[in-house]
Amino acid sequence: MTVKSFTFNPFETNCYVVSSAGQTVIIDPSCQSPTEFEVITNYLKELDAQVVRILLTHAHIDHIFGCAFLSDYCEVGIEVHASEAILLERGEFQAQMFGVELVPPPEPVRFIEPGEHISFGDVTWNVLHTPGHSPGSVTFVDEANKLVFSGDVLFSGSIGRTDLWQGSLPVLMESIFQQLIPLGDDFRVLSGHGPETTIGHEREFNPFLVGHAPI
Repeated sequence: MTVKSFTFNPFETNCYVVSSAGQTVIIDPSCQSPTEFEVITNYLKELDAQVVRILLTHAHIDHIFGCAFLSDYCEVGIEVHASEAILLERGEFQAQMFGVELVPPPEPVRFIEPGEHISFGDVTWNVLHTPGHSPGSVTFVDEANKLVFSGDVLFSGSIGRTDLWQGSLPVLMESIFQQLIPLGDDFRVLSGHGPETTIGHEREFNPFLVGHAPI
């Protein structure tokens, strides 16, 4: 399995392109500009692997900029948790709030279910429902490779903001402590923003977690 990360748009949002045995999944298509579109499509051409799914950890504006473009380019629909559908539908309103432009994303082709397994190539991921930053935030967990795609739930040295629509600090802390921390210290965390980290490092040094428990 190969994991390639790109940091796109003014919000510096991470997009992940994950490939295994000739199949590719894109997580959070955050590319916004023609230059960024070119960067990711050039990489996809180099891979020469079929894009089989486009997955959203959640549907805040910075994670959905490239949904329309990549869905059309790859001929693959968008998948998101059902609780995020309203955010996806109101993408243009989100864009207006932040003073940016957005090509409206397509409707999701299916809704991601907590507890389901996402398989492609030789890889299988588990899906965790980890709300708090947004109501339908999900985390993709690769048990075999000890890898977590956490979206905006957990960052290196920080946690997701909870002042947006239906955000909740108690719910976010519960997601982190009951869903992510039990995975184990050696799990690598690839977040929606910032550098890679590990569960163990965040458990020991993250100021939002040290000495705290779910509220």
